[in-house]
Amino acid sequence: MKKILIANRGEIARRVIATAHRLGLDTVAVHSDADAGALHVREATVAYALGGDTSADSYLRVDKLLAAAKATGADAIHPGYGFLSEDAGFARAVLAAGLSWIGPPPAAIDALGSKAAAKALAGRQGVPCLPGYAGEDQSDARFVSEADRIGYPVMVKAVAGGGGRGMRLVTEPAALPAALASARSEALAGFGNGGLLIERAARHPRHVEVQVFADTHGQVIHLGERDCSVQRRHQKIIEEAPSPAVSPELRARMGECAVALARGAGYVGAGTVEFLLEGTEFFLMEMNTRLQVEHPVTEALTGLDLVEWQIRVARGEPLPLTQQQVRLQGHAIEVRLCAEDENYVPHTGRIRHFSAPAAAAFERGALRFDHAIETGSEVTPYYDAMLGKLIVHAATRAQAIDALLTALAQTELLGLPCNRGFLMACLDDARFRAGDAVISFLTTHGDDIRESLLKQEHLAHDQWTLATYLPVNSGALPCPLAAPLRLSHRERDSALSVQARAGGLRVLADPPRDIDVRVLSDGARLCREAGMTQRVRAVAVPQPGGACRWHAQAGGVDWWFDDLSFEPVAAAGGAQAAVELRAPFNGRVVRLAVQAGQPIAAGETAVVIESMKLEHSLSSRADVVVAEVLVTEGQQVSPGQVLLRFAASAAADAEPAK
Repeated sequence: MKKILIANRGEIARRVIATAHRLGLDTVAVHSDADAGALHVREATVAYALGGDTSADSYLRVDKLLAAAKATGADAIHPGYGFLSEDAGFARAVLAAGLSWIGPPPAAIDALGSKAAAKALAGRQGVPCLPGYAGEDQSDARFVSEADRIGYPVMVKAVAGGGGRGMRLVTEPAALPAALASARSEALAGFGNGGLLIERAARHPRHVEVQVFADTHGQVIHLGERDCSVQRRHQKIIEEAPSPAVSPELRARMGECAVALARGAGYVGAGTVEFLLEGTEFFLMEMNTRLQVEHPVTEALTGLDLVEWQIRVARGEPLPLTQQQVRLQGHAIEVRLCAEDENYVPHTGRIRHFSAPAAAAFERGALRFDHAIETGSEVTPYYDAMLGKLIVHAATRAQAIDALLTALAQTELLGLPCNRGFLMACLDDARFRAGDAVISFLTTHGDDIRESLLKQEHLAHDQWTLATYLPVNSGALPCPLAAPLRLSHRERDSALSVQARAGGLRVLADPPRDIDVRVLSDGARLCREAGMTQRVRAVAVPQPGGACRWHAQAGGVDWWFDDLSFEPVAAAGGAQAAVELRAPFNGRVVRLAVQAGQPIAAGETAVVIESMKLEHSLSSRADVVVAEVLVTEGQQVSPGQVLLRFAASAAADAEPAK
């Protein structure tokens, strides 16, 4: 093995490139047109253009990937995670082309890649499973019958793929048909396979997974567990190892079951067995036949390079450690930094400023930051919303939480919404600190976290907005004239009168406020008021139609505001929002649930948009009548584009359904 083609993009492509180069191997980066300027393209030994923007036109094209390998002289392919990483057909095609496949055997992918097949194998290996149905009859009638037999609540799952796509929790029979239709659609779009299964939903479980590794010499071991219970939309955002709920005895039992499942499938390479854990009882969810996004926490705990292990196993080498030699040291936590707002709605756009604290990249360190972004990076609607992963390793769990909070506070990312502040609020939540977070954590406490964030945001806006974007008067003579300003934050307008002075500004109020401002060498500002000092930064973000918004950051708080000083008061607040439904982000219209003349109730789904591999329902805040439908199913839409117009008499704000 001399040259590895990475059939992937972004952070995981950079991750594989880093280890391959350390081992003296050349690499090939493939890329879509949208990724032509990406970091992984620049870091690989050779880059090859696949063409197209979407996954279907690029990273999911087996023919293009094999052609790239042939054209560049690659002799091995690493699939990363997502895309074709769990596609047995792709693995077979790679092997048939005479290339090394850095992944499990196709037969093992077939046996475990389907959740239905994995559960059947688990039963034979004595691995506990929840009752469910995963048969060939995929009719709605059969699922309704089986759900009645199992008992509600039930979980609908795509049999293929992972990442939470194609999953729906159903609590009552009336909601099952719509959940089946939506899960099928999302599974087909994400994995090319609309097959589903249902199983009894556990009430208050944790999501705990076990990392397994196997070589071609018959050795199968596990590397401990990871707790991935903090999730939104069935997708993980915080992962840690070891789990605060797993004792050494329970770890041994779960590890034995995971190893048995892998051994029964004839597994080779890296894999992850995912369980639902309630108390000391655990049940198989699925096995991911690939490297996981959260593998860095295992690397931090063990000191091992799992990508290196993948490469060595693919070359026929034995595992370097036995089960007895595996050592787990300290505590590691990872958070997924995503381009999404506090309601988990994904956003696209350009990163206008990015800086982060000093950290290791793609290797063990007290602080590690695996990402594929830089100032100027364009976040598109074609791929996942994850921007990167921050990982800390410390002696104790409490120390790891505190270190991660500090690192997130020092990370500056401006130009589009991201979940940095939300992650900090989750980490600092008393329930998470106590180790009590289960899968329902954000469902139960998400509103409390959002309310807390909103209060912090209002306070930061009131205190620091003026200092973040107004010009600083560095001269000795202050300007005697006060400037009238009208600033808007979350539809709340504030009228102010501000006077520049040497080294800062004065807000003419009763009583007046003085803010000292110093511009730092990196462009940020150091602001001081009433004995409090804060580092702040703001960037201007152009909007459709020529408007401009400002994105500001101060410590762990992000906020957006508009300068309406030169707009007529009557125009402030966006009057059109009352009679229009606009796209909140880039995406593709996958379903129109309404037609012109149709009345719809508040919260009723009107349009479904697919963006960043997920479906998002859009609705109205009030009862309205649809006057005009301006898009068609299958159409690509951009942020701010009008999708529907309501009757002029309607007074409703439109927003993504929550």
